Amino acid sequence: MVRRIAHIATAPTPRSRRVLFAVSMEVVRVLRSMGSVARTQDLLGRGFGARALARAVADGRVLRLRPGVLGLPDAPEDFSAAVVAGGLLTCLSAAAHYGLWTLKEPAAVHLSRVNVGAGNAVNHRGRSVPTHAVLPIVGLVDVLVHALQCRPQRESIPMVESALRRGDTVPQFVRDRLPGNRNGRARTALDRAGTSADSAIEVVARLLLEDAGWQVEPQVYISGVGRVDFLVEGFLVIEIDGAALHSDRRALRRDRKRNNATVISGYLVLRFCYEDVMFFPDELLAQVAQVLGGRPVR
Repeated sequence: MVRRIAHIATAPTPRSRRVLFAVSMEVVRVLRSMGSVARTQDLLGRGFGARALARAVADGRVLRLRPGVLGLPDAPEDFSAAVVAGGLLTCLSAAAHYGLWTLKEPAAVHLSRVNVGAGNAVNHRGRSVPTHAVLPIVGLVDVLVHALQCRPQRESIPMVESALRRGDTVPQFVRDRLPGNRNGRARTALDRAGTSADSAIEVVARLLLEDAGWQVEPQVYISGVGRVDFLVEGFLVIEIDGAALHSDRRALRRDRKRNNATVISGYLVLRFCYEDVMFFPDELLAQVAQVLGGRPVR
């Protein structure tokens, strides 16, 4: 708790200057811990006096973003937008702050403002769990609920799956916050989230293959090979390669041996990369269909 400054002398002494500097820097420290932007009343609640806040603004260490909102010069734009609008970040706009898997930056800011509009932002009014203890974002589960209600499956399911995989929540806890007919689409997306993927792009690839109507088994162990990303229709192995697939010749050789061992074990193999999944999904599916068409589909 910061002690309030009861009086600022007209002509500060060296000692009072040091005190003023220390308090101003404490304002900066606390403000940074709050995401670098906060309402004035929240800072007052931390024990700062109005004069201490005014001094930090006068020194240029803190900016007055609008009446009642203070921020540091390097405050994240999304946090500033949320607090200035009187809301909290949620959905895609909050995903990165919780370390959730996403594939692209949101085209618009997603806010939660209860019982009021949010201007040009996408507004998610409902909240079902406590908000973040410090930062201007809603609670993790509400981020997932809002994403399931708002975004297509290929955007929302990776977010949910990353949270489930880490053990941040469980499906039933999220489902309980999606009641009624209006949330049917969101519950369907939730039911498709698992815990097996190692990345967002694997989740999207699985959804592509499942939507095509094929039997897809993720993370299957093959003796002599190890785990493969997907086994489709019981005989086609599909691997999704990341951007840093081969760091050196040794890694390249190891990958080739694994690929050969898969074929020797009686499986067919197709490999795809991020660009195939995200930008050329039709070509990916056409190649898979061509391979599957040459064998009986189980």
